[in-house]
Amino acid sequence: MNQLTKPTEGSVTWQTPSNIALVKYWGKHGVQLPINPSLSITLRQSTTTTEIKYQTGSDKLTVDFLFEGKPELSFGERIKKFLSAQISVYPVLKELHLKISSSNTFPHSSGIASSASAFSALSLCILSVVRKISPNQGERDFLEEASELARLGSGSAGRSIYAGYVVWGEMKEYKAYSDYFAVPVQTKIHPDFQDMQDAILIVNSGRKKVGSSAGHNLMAGHPYLKARIDQARKNMNDLHSVLSSGDQSRFIAIVENEALSLHGLMLASNPGYLLMEESTYKIIEDIRTFRSETGVPLCFTLDAGPNVHLLYPDKEKGRVKGFIKDHLIRYCSNGQWIDDGMGEGPRELQA
Repeated sequence: MNQLTKPTEGSVTWQTPSNIALVKYWGKHGVQLPINPSLSITLRQSTTTTEIKYQTGSDKLTVDFLFEGKPELSFGERIKKFLSAQISVYPVLKELHLKISSSNTFPHSSGIASSASAFSALSLCILSVVRKISPNQGERDFLEEASELARLGSGSAGRSIYAGYVVWGEMKEYKAYSDYFAVPVQTKIHPDFQDMQDAILIVNSGRKKVGSSAGHNLMAGHPYLKARIDQARKNMNDLHSVLSSGDQSRFIAIVENEALSLHGLMLASNPGYLLMEESTYKIIEDIRTFRSETGVPLCFTLDAGPNVHLLYPDKEKGRVKGFIKDHLIRYCSNGQWIDDGMGEGPRELQA
Protein backbone atom coordinates (compact mmCIF):
# COMPACT_ATOMS: atom_id res chain seq x y z
CA MET A 1 0.00 0.00 0.00
CA ASN A 2 1.27 3.47 -0.83
CA GLN A 3 2.35 5.62 2.08
CA LEU A 4 0.29 8.47 0.61
CA THR A 5 -3.43 7.84 0.40
CA LYS A 6 -4.16 10.36 -2.33
CA PRO A 7 -2.11 11.74 -5.21
CA THR A 8 -0.31 15.05 -4.72
CA GLU A 9 1.13 17.20 -7.47
CA GLY A 10 3.03 20.43 -7.78
CA SER A 11 6.22 21.98 -9.06
CA VAL A 12 9.45 23.50 -7.80
CA THR A 13 12.15 25.45 -9.64
CA TRP A 14 15.69 26.26 -8.60
CA GLN A 15 18.39 28.23 -10.39
CA THR A 16 21.88 27.19 -9.34
CA PRO A 17 25.28 28.47 -10.50
CA SER A 18 28.31 26.54 -11.56
CA ASN A 19 31.59 27.02 -9.72
CA ILE A 20 35.24 27.20 -10.60
CA ALA A 21 37.70 25.39 -8.36
CA LEU A 22 40.84 27.21 -7.27
CA VAL A 23 42.23 24.06 -5.62
CA LYS A 24 41.07 21.19 -7.80
CA TYR A 25 39.14 18.05 -6.91
CA TRP A 26 40.61 15.31 -9.08
CA GLY A 27 40.24 11.69 -8.11
CA LYS A 28 37.76 9.94 -5.84
CA HIS A 29 37.21 6.87 -3.72
CA GLY A 30 34.31 5.07 -2.07
CA VAL A 31 30.90 6.53 -2.87
CA GLN A 32 31.85 9.79 -4.55
CA LEU A 33 34.34 10.88 -1.88
CA PRO A 34 37.31 13.10 -2.79
CA ILE A 35 40.93 12.03 -2.50
CA ASN A 36 41.81 15.61 -1.56
CA PRO A 37 39.97 18.72 -0.36
CA SER A 38 39.05 21.43 -2.87
CA LEU A 39 38.10 25.10 -2.76
CA SER A 40 35.98 26.94 -5.30
CA ILE A 41 34.28 30.22 -6.17
CA THR A 42 30.55 30.00 -6.86
CA LEU A 43 29.70 31.96 -10.00
CA ARG A 44 27.00 34.45 -10.95
CA GLN A 45 26.07 34.07 -14.63
CA SER A 46 26.87 30.43 -15.47
CA THR A 47 23.71 28.84 -14.15
CA THR A 48 21.36 25.90 -14.59
CA THR A 49 17.62 26.38 -14.09
CA THR A 50 15.72 23.19 -13.29
CA GLU A 51 11.98 22.77 -12.86
CA ILE A 52 10.43 19.60 -11.51
CA LYS A 53 6.72 18.90 -11.92
CA TYR A 54 5.89 16.05 -9.61
CA GLN A 55 2.94 13.75 -9.06
CA THR A 56 2.62 11.08 -6.39
CA GLY A 57 0.64 7.87 -6.58
CA SER A 58 2.85 6.01 -9.05
CA ASP A 59 3.82 2.41 -8.26
CA LYS A 60 7.47 3.15 -9.19
CA LEU A 61 9.79 6.07 -9.85
CA THR A 62 9.43 7.44 -13.37
CA VAL A 63 11.41 10.30 -14.90
CA ASP A 64 10.90 12.35 -18.05
CA PHE A 65 13.81 14.70 -18.72
CA LEU A 66 14.01 17.64 -21.11
CA PHE A 67 17.20 19.63 -21.68
CA GLU A 68 16.56 23.02 -23.24
CA GLY A 69 13.15 21.84 -24.41
CA LYS A 70 14.24 18.56 -26.01
CA PRO A 71 14.21 15.00 -24.62
CA GLU A 72 17.66 13.93 -23.41
CA LEU A 73 17.39 10.19 -22.82
CA SER A 74 20.95 9.47 -21.71
CA PHE A 75 21.04 12.14 -19.00
CA GLY A 76 17.47 11.21 -18.05
CA GLU A 77 18.66 7.66 -17.37
CA ARG A 78 21.56 9.03 -15.32
CA ILE A 79 19.10 11.06 -13.23
CA LYS A 80 16.82 8.07 -12.72
CA LYS A 81 19.76 5.92 -11.62
CA PHE A 82 20.92 8.67 -9.26
CA LEU A 83 17.47 9.07 -7.70
CA SER A 84 16.80 5.33 -7.50
CA ALA A 85 19.92 5.00 -5.36
CA GLN A 86 18.37 7.47 -2.87
CA ILE A 87 15.09 5.60 -2.31
CA SER A 88 16.35 4.02 0.91
CA VAL A 89 16.90 7.54 2.29
CA TYR A 90 13.83 9.15 0.70
CA PRO A 91 11.22 6.37 0.33
CA VAL A 92 8.68 8.74 -1.21
CA LEU A 93 10.78 8.80 -4.41
CA LYS A 94 9.49 5.37 -5.39
CA GLU A 95 5.96 6.83 -5.66
CA LEU A 96 6.83 9.80 -7.86
CA HIS A 97 6.42 10.63 -11.49
CA LEU A 98 8.83 13.47 -12.27
CA LYS A 99 8.89 15.72 -15.31
CA ILE A 100 12.23 17.51 -15.18
CA SER A 101 13.07 20.45 -17.43
CA SER A 102 16.54 21.99 -17.36
CA SER A 103 18.49 24.67 -19.23
CA ASN A 104 21.93 26.26 -19.01
CA THR A 105 23.18 29.77 -19.65
CA PHE A 106 26.53 28.40 -20.85
CA PRO A 107 27.88 25.73 -23.24
CA HIS A 108 27.29 22.19 -21.98
CA SER A 109 30.18 19.71 -21.43
CA SER A 110 32.95 22.14 -22.37
CA GLY A 111 34.79 22.46 -19.08
CA ILE A 112 32.50 24.89 -17.22
CA ALA A 113 31.37 22.34 -14.65
CA SER A 114 27.94 21.81 -16.17
CA SER A 115 27.37 18.80 -13.93
CA ALA A 116 28.00 20.98 -10.86
CA SER A 117 25.16 23.35 -11.60
CA ALA A 118 22.96 20.57 -13.02
CA PHE A 119 23.11 18.27 -10.00
CA SER A 120 23.00 21.07 -7.45
CA ALA A 121 19.83 22.45 -9.05
CA LEU A 122 18.36 18.94 -9.33
CA SER A 123 19.17 18.13 -5.70
CA LEU A 124 17.66 21.36 -4.39
CA CYS A 125 14.50 20.60 -6.38
CA ILE A 126 14.32 16.98 -5.20
CA LEU A 127 14.86 17.90 -1.57
CA SER A 128 12.22 20.62 -1.86
CA VAL A 129 9.75 18.07 -3.27
CA VAL A 130 10.55 15.53 -0.55
CA ARG A 131 10.00 18.09 2.19
CA LYS A 132 6.74 19.28 0.66
CA ILE A 133 5.38 15.73 0.60
CA SER A 134 7.07 14.41 3.77
CA PRO A 135 7.58 17.37 6.15
CA ASN A 136 8.83 15.02 8.88
CA GLN A 137 12.05 14.56 6.86
CA GLY A 138 13.02 18.20 7.43
CA GLU A 139 15.09 17.92 10.59
CA ARG A 140 18.54 18.36 9.02
CA ASP A 141 19.90 21.68 7.72
CA PHE A 142 18.44 22.03 4.23
CA LEU A 143 21.56 23.29 2.43
CA GLU A 144 23.88 20.78 4.09
CA GLU A 145 21.56 17.94 3.11
CA ALA A 146 21.23 19.30 -0.43
CA SER A 147 25.02 19.54 -0.70
CA GLU A 148 25.45 15.91 0.30
CA LEU A 149 22.78 14.80 -2.15
CA ALA A 150 24.30 16.88 -4.96
CA ARG A 151 27.76 15.43 -4.24
CA LEU A 152 26.42 11.94 -4.92
CA GLY A 153 25.44 13.05 -8.43
CA SER A 154 28.59 15.01 -9.20
CA GLY A 155 31.32 15.75 -6.68
CA SER A 156 31.75 19.44 -7.47
CA ALA A 157 27.96 19.96 -7.38
CA GLY A 158 28.05 19.92 -3.59
CA ARG A 159 30.05 23.17 -3.68
CA SER A 160 27.48 24.98 -5.84
CA ILE A 161 24.93 24.88 -3.01
CA TYR A 162 26.66 27.82 -1.31
CA ALA A 163 27.75 31.30 -2.41
CA GLY A 164 31.27 32.68 -2.27
CA TYR A 165 34.31 30.57 -1.44
CA VAL A 166 33.35 26.97 -0.67
CA VAL A 167 35.33 23.97 0.58
CA TRP A 168 34.61 20.29 0.07
CA GLY A 169 36.83 17.72 1.73
CA GLU A 170 38.23 17.04 5.16
CA MET A 171 41.09 19.12 6.56
CA LYS A 172 42.51 18.38 9.99
CA GLU A 173 43.05 22.11 10.52
CA TYR A 174 39.33 22.93 10.09
CA LYS A 175 36.88 20.62 11.87
CA ALA A 176 33.84 21.95 10.00
CA TYR A 177 35.00 20.55 6.65
CA SER A 178 33.72 17.19 5.48
CA ASP A 179 34.15 14.69 2.67
CA TYR A 180 30.36 14.25 2.61
CA PHE A 181 29.17 17.79 1.95
CA ALA A 182 30.58 21.23 1.18
CA VAL A 183 30.91 24.14 3.62
CA PRO A 184 31.49 27.89 3.14
CA VAL A 185 35.17 28.64 3.68
CA GLN A 186 36.03 28.91 7.36
CA THR A 187 38.29 31.96 7.26
CA LYS A 188 37.85 35.70 7.04
CA ILE A 189 38.05 36.96 3.46
CA HIS A 190 40.21 40.00 2.74
CA PRO A 191 38.39 42.86 0.92
CA ASP A 192 40.56 42.36 -2.18
CA PHE A 193 39.08 38.88 -2.62
CA GLN A 194 35.46 39.62 -1.72
CA ASP A 195 34.22 40.48 -5.23
CA MET A 196 36.31 38.44 -7.63
CA GLN A 197 35.38 38.51 -11.29
CA ASP A 198 35.71 35.63 -13.75
CA ALA A 199 35.89 36.21 -17.48
CA ILE A 200 35.30 32.79 -19.04
CA LEU A 201 37.01 32.66 -22.42
CA ILE A 202 35.34 30.04 -24.63
CA VAL A 203 38.09 28.42 -26.67
CA ASN A 204 35.83 25.52 -27.66
CA SER A 205 32.14 25.16 -26.81
CA GLY A 206 31.92 21.53 -27.93
CA ARG A 207 31.95 18.38 -25.84
CA LYS A 208 35.22 17.37 -24.23
CA LYS A 209 37.14 14.45 -25.73
CA VAL A 210 37.41 12.84 -22.28
CA GLY A 211 34.72 13.38 -19.65
CA SER A 212 35.49 14.33 -16.07
CA SER A 213 34.22 11.02 -14.68
CA ALA A 214 36.70 9.11 -16.81
CA GLY A 215 39.45 11.51 -15.76
CA HIS A 216 38.71 11.00 -12.07
CA ASN A 217 38.80 7.22 -12.52
CA LEU A 218 42.25 7.43 -14.11
CA MET A 219 43.63 8.79 -10.82
CA ALA A 220 43.36 5.29 -9.36
CA GLY A 221 46.88 3.93 -9.61
CA HIS A 222 48.21 7.25 -10.97
CA PRO A 223 52.01 7.47 -10.53
CA TYR A 224 51.70 10.92 -8.94
CA LEU A 225 48.72 10.17 -6.71
CA LYS A 226 50.43 10.66 -3.32
CA ALA A 227 52.32 13.73 -4.49
CA ARG A 228 49.06 15.23 -5.77
CA ILE A 229 47.28 14.68 -2.44
CA ASP A 230 50.18 16.32 -0.59
CA GLN A 231 50.28 19.22 -3.05
CA ALA A 232 46.54 19.85 -2.80
CA ARG A 233 46.57 19.81 1.01
CA LYS A 234 49.45 22.28 1.12
CA ASN A 235 47.76 24.55 -1.41
CA MET A 236 44.53 24.42 0.59
CA ASN A 237 46.26 25.56 3.76
CA ASP A 238 48.22 28.23 1.94
CA LEU A 239 45.12 29.53 0.15
CA HIS A 240 43.24 29.90 3.43
CA SER A 241 46.04 32.14 4.69
CA VAL A 242 46.14 34.08 1.42
CA LEU A 243 42.39 34.72 1.35
CA SER A 244 42.66 36.16 4.84
CA SER A 245 45.84 38.22 4.31
CA GLY A 246 45.07 39.59 0.83
CA ASP A 247 48.40 38.40 -0.65
CA GLN A 248 47.56 38.68 -4.35
CA SER A 249 50.91 37.44 -5.64
CA ARG A 250 50.63 34.24 -3.62
CA PHE A 251 46.99 33.83 -4.68
CA ILE A 252 48.05 33.98 -8.33
CA ALA A 253 50.86 31.48 -7.81
CA ILE A 254 48.63 28.93 -6.07
CA VAL A 255 45.71 29.22 -8.50
CA GLU A 256 47.84 28.93 -11.63
CA ASN A 257 49.87 26.08 -10.15
CA GLU A 258 46.64 24.17 -9.46
CA ALA A 259 45.32 24.77 -12.99
CA LEU A 260 48.46 23.50 -14.69
CA SER A 261 48.82 20.62 -12.23
CA LEU A 262 45.31 19.43 -13.12
CA HIS A 263 46.20 19.21 -16.80
CA GLY A 264 49.59 17.72 -15.95
CA LEU A 265 47.79 14.90 -14.14
CA MET A 266 45.76 14.27 -17.29
CA LEU A 267 48.91 14.10 -19.39
CA ALA A 268 50.52 11.65 -16.96
CA SER A 269 47.46 9.37 -16.74
CA ASN A 270 47.43 5.98 -18.43
CA PRO A 271 46.32 6.55 -21.10
CA GLY A 272 47.35 10.19 -21.07
CA TYR A 273 45.27 12.85 -22.78
CA LEU A 274 45.29 16.58 -23.50
CA LEU A 275 42.29 18.90 -23.24
CA MET A 276 44.06 22.24 -23.69
CA GLU A 277 44.20 23.61 -27.22
CA GLU A 278 46.60 25.95 -29.02
CA SER A 279 44.45 28.97 -28.18
CA THR A 280 44.48 27.97 -24.50
CA TYR A 281 48.27 28.25 -24.44
CA LYS A 282 48.22 31.58 -26.27
CA ILE A 283 45.71 33.03 -23.80
CA ILE A 284 47.87 31.91 -20.88
CA GLU A 285 50.97 33.50 -22.42
CA ASP A 286 49.14 36.78 -23.06
CA ILE A 287 47.74 36.87 -19.51
CA ARG A 288 51.19 36.47 -18.01
CA THR A 289 52.66 39.10 -20.32
CA PHE A 290 49.87 41.59 -19.54
CA ARG A 291 50.26 41.01 -15.79
CA SER A 292 54.03 41.52 -15.99
CA GLU A 293 53.72 44.72 -18.02
CA THR A 294 50.83 46.35 -16.14
CA GLY A 295 50.93 44.97 -12.60
CA VAL A 296 47.21 44.15 -12.79
CA PRO A 297 46.69 41.17 -10.41
CA LEU A 298 44.82 38.91 -12.80
CA CYS A 299 45.40 35.19 -13.18
CA PHE A 300 44.08 32.17 -15.04
CA THR A 301 42.60 28.89 -14.00
CA LEU A 302 41.25 25.98 -16.01
CA ASP A 303 38.59 23.38 -15.41
CA ALA A 304 38.70 20.01 -17.14
CA GLY A 305 38.54 21.51 -20.62
CA PRO A 306 40.22 24.03 -22.94
CA ASN A 307 38.39 27.15 -21.78
CA VAL A 308 40.20 29.72 -19.65
CA HIS A 309 38.82 31.41 -16.53
CA LEU A 310 40.41 34.84 -16.12
CA LEU A 311 40.15 35.87 -12.46
CA TYR A 312 40.62 39.45 -11.31
CA PRO A 313 39.40 42.00 -8.70
CA ASP A 314 36.27 43.96 -9.54
CA LYS A 315 38.15 47.28 -9.37
CA GLU A 316 40.19 46.21 -12.42
CA LYS A 317 37.15 45.42 -14.58
CA GLY A 318 37.66 48.29 -17.04
CA ARG A 319 41.28 47.46 -17.80
CA VAL A 320 40.64 43.73 -18.01
CA LYS A 321 37.68 44.12 -20.38
CA GLY A 322 39.87 46.28 -22.61
CA PHE A 323 42.57 43.60 -22.51
CA ILE A 324 40.03 40.94 -23.52
CA LYS A 325 38.70 43.07 -26.38
CA ASP A 326 42.12 44.07 -27.69
CA HIS A 327 44.04 40.81 -27.20
CA LEU A 328 42.17 37.74 -26.01
CA ILE A 329 38.90 37.69 -27.93
CA ARG A 330 40.74 36.61 -31.10
CA TYR A 331 41.37 33.23 -29.43
CA CYS A 332 37.72 32.69 -28.43
CA SER A 333 35.43 30.54 -30.56
CA ASN A 334 33.18 32.97 -32.46
CA GLY A 335 34.29 35.69 -30.08
CA GLN A 336 32.47 34.02 -27.18
CA TRP A 337 33.22 34.86 -23.58
CA ILE A 338 31.12 35.08 -20.41
CA ASP A 339 31.38 38.10 -18.14
CA ASP A 340 31.03 36.23 -14.85
CA GLY A 341 32.12 36.51 -11.26
CA MET A 342 31.19 35.69 -7.69
CA GLY A 343 27.44 35.43 -7.19
CA GLU A 344 24.86 35.04 -4.47
CA GLY A 345 24.39 31.29 -4.84
CA PRO A 346 21.27 29.27 -5.66
CA ARG A 347 17.78 30.72 -5.52
CA GLU A 348 14.34 29.18 -5.63
CA LEU A 349 12.17 30.63 -8.38
CA GLN A 350 8.47 31.19 -7.92
CA ALA A 351 6.04 29.59 -10.35
